[in-house]
Amino acid sequence: MPPLSRRRHPVPVLVPVLAFAAVAVGLAAALSGAPAGAEGGVAAGVAAGGPRYRDARAPVDERVADLLRRMTLDEKIGQMTQISVGKLQGDCAENGGGESGGGELNERCLAAVLRDRAVGSVLSGGGGGPPVNTPRDWARMVDAVQKYAVGHSRLGVPVLYGVDAVHGHNNVLGATVLPHQIGLAATWDPELVRACAEATARAVAATGVDWTFAPVADLARDRRWGRYYETFGEDPLLAGALAAAAVRGTENAGGAKNVAATVKHFAGYSEPSNGHDRVPADVSPRYLQDTLLAPYKTAVEAGAKTVMVNSGALNGIPVTASRRLLTTVLRERWGFTGVTISDWQDIRALWTTYKVAADYPHAAALAVDAGVDMAMEPYEAGEFADALRTAVRTGLVPGSRIDEAAGRVLRLKFTLGLFERPYVDAERANTEVLGAGRELARRAAAASQVLLRNDKGVLPFGPSVRKIVVTGAHADDLAAQAGGWTVGWQGLPDGVRIPGTTVLEGIRRAAPTGTRVVHAPAPADAVAQARDADATVVVVGERPGAEGGADSPRPELPADQRALVRSLKKTGRPVVVVVLAGRPLVLGDADGTEGLLMSWLPGGEGGHAVADVLFGAVGPSGRLPVSWPRRAGNEPLYYQQLPGTNAGAESGHDVAYDFGDGLSYTAYRVESLALDAPAVPAGADVAMTVRVRDTGPRDGEMIIPVYVSRPVGDVLSPPRRLVAFTKVRLKAGETRSVRLTVPSKVLAVTPGDVDGAGPPRVEPGPYVFGAGARTATLEITGSPGEGARSQGKSVRP
Repeated sequence: MPPLSRRRHPVPVLVPVLAFAAVAVGLAAALSGAPAGAEGGVAAGVAAGGPRYRDARAPVDERVADLLRRMTLDEKIGQMTQISVGKLQGDCAENGGGESGGGELNERCLAAVLRDRAVGSVLSGGGGGPPVNTPRDWARMVDAVQKYAVGHSRLGVPVLYGVDAVHGHNNVLGATVLPHQIGLAATWDPELVRACAEATARAVAATGVDWTFAPVADLARDRRWGRYYETFGEDPLLAGALAAAAVRGTENAGGAKNVAATVKHFAGYSEPSNGHDRVPADVSPRYLQDTLLAPYKTAVEAGAKTVMVNSGALNGIPVTASRRLLTTVLRERWGFTGVTISDWQDIRALWTTYKVAADYPHAAALAVDAGVDMAMEPYEAGEFADALRTAVRTGLVPGSRIDEAAGRVLRLKFTLGLFERPYVDAERANTEVLGAGRELARRAAAASQVLLRNDKGVLPFGPSVRKIVVTGAHADDLAAQAGGWTVGWQGLPDGVRIPGTTVLEGIRRAAPTGTRVVHAPAPADAVAQARDADATVVVVGERPGAEGGADSPRPELPADQRALVRSLKKTGRPVVVVVLAGRPLVLGDADGTEGLLMSWLPGGEGGHAVADVLFGAVGPSGRLPVSWPRRAGNEPLYYQQLPGTNAGAESGHDVAYDFGDGLSYTAYRVESLALDAPAVPAGADVAMTVRVRDTGPRDGEMIIPVYVSRPVGDVLSPPRRLVAFTKVRLKAGETRSVRLTVPSKVLAVTPGDVDGAGPPRVEPGPYVFGAGARTATLEITGSPGEGARSQGKSVRP
């Protein structure tokens, strides 16, 4: 979200535009009965005997039912519609002069959308915002939109305001830019992910926003795909655990407003058949059920209030029109009761692109009957409303389904407290957003660093390192550290600088007295300077991008960057490569340096984080959440590749660095793995104790993954599969015992033939659990039928 063609306008920076504030204040003052402060919702101070939906003490279901009874069909459809803030700005044109960061709010535009159409939700897509990009002006803009909706809709219903806050409040200039999800995945730390989500939600809430389109629960298994970096990696268990942590952090953050999380993009979005964004996917039912759906399910079970639908088609069906996924799986099997929203213009696409509907009314009927509650129709809310109204009046959509969808949207608004507290104190926004979470950002970025090579103990840099040369295309480049979705949709716009520290700046500040740091941006100068240097740090990587713009048929280090590293290696002096990228890049002859540090897209504090690891202030504890290929062309790539009779070169899981790889400045050993019992019945959880030791010279954080393998089974299983993990801090020489539990559903697989038609179940037989070099064998007893019955519906994806 959204298509490339919709994102061609520049993003404004801080400029002295004063008219917007005047518009916001004027609109606020014009609203009868709407106080200027943060209180003043329609349910505040309702007298006894008033409408039930205005009574904050009434049960939510009663308030929803009462409000629905008072609504016309058009008002209900309005609740099911989300439009871009750009349609409320400028001249109300398609992009409004404001979709990429905006014109002034226009009362004529507000009236057309919020009064006449009773639209229930507004979004700021990547870059969409006020003409002056400060937290205070964001809060003023959102409050002005909210106050207009409350003051001018017939029933005083507030709007939901959504934004893509995917690594901090990343659209807002001055907000702390956190690492992207792929970097957070390398921490293997749910509590750290939760803290980052909390910080983001508090920043979002301070600007009046109550809905964030995160986290992503898709899997990263094809590096060609441009949204690879937005995921929590390739493993369904790890991705699900971290996505669930992000949901909990977002929805329990506190702050000026409650904020709803969105699990996206349900389901199978990350499996485009040729690696390009939104290309249809074809996957087996078993792979879909056992692997792709798993992280979404974990995140939904964490309490996510909303789900965003996959833009693509899956097995020949656009997911926006899939009743099986959106109703049978998501609601009937998983028990999801929240709001499902389409992605960018996807209901219209059923008619215009996918050609599964003859016209817009039939497209609207397909999506709504399948289970979509809200249409993200950023530019033409009126056309969607007209289409859905026609679908209802011609019998394509029953009125009960409209009540159900609109009721879910209203329930979300009541649950978030929008009727009681729709506004924020805009004058507090700068204080609550600017600089907030910076220490957390640095800690998260440092924890995400994955050290992959450390030959001859080149790192950490010690007192004998007196001259460090810093070079490379991204050594002094905040845009490369931040990646896509940073102020602009495709990344930081030219001429815009976010608060932060580049790798060059971080090294300069961290270098001890007496150590000279030489910046040599020109390759020839870098090689000359490196000849008498104690170490050279070369910062390489890829340019920022998002969605289609970041797709890459050959994700590898650019030729000029490879040539620079090759030349530096020839000097015979130590070379440390730092990679700033949203995916592993094939390094070619740039591999084999003394040091290799994968830094991902670490955000504004990434320079400090890299320097913290290079100089040893922080020991590297990150581990790869993905597989790193030897050569380009081996896609998709993931460690759970199933066994086969293939024997060709690189046809197996042939990697340069494996899932879970990463070095430390200390050493660890798993001393024992003990199961609580040698056998358990099918459907029972598996408990174990892992005893670990820090055998090295310093304290550190050890990630403990537990894998399972099957000596024999009815369906193919990978050589190993992650089933549990934890992270523990150990002092030098310390030994500790850690308890881990593997839920039975994690061991379930879909039985049967190639159709993969049945529900998942735990097969009886031997299972080999492994942690480090230690293994333990468990026998699961009972017949397959007993296993399925004992687990019941809970294991169905």
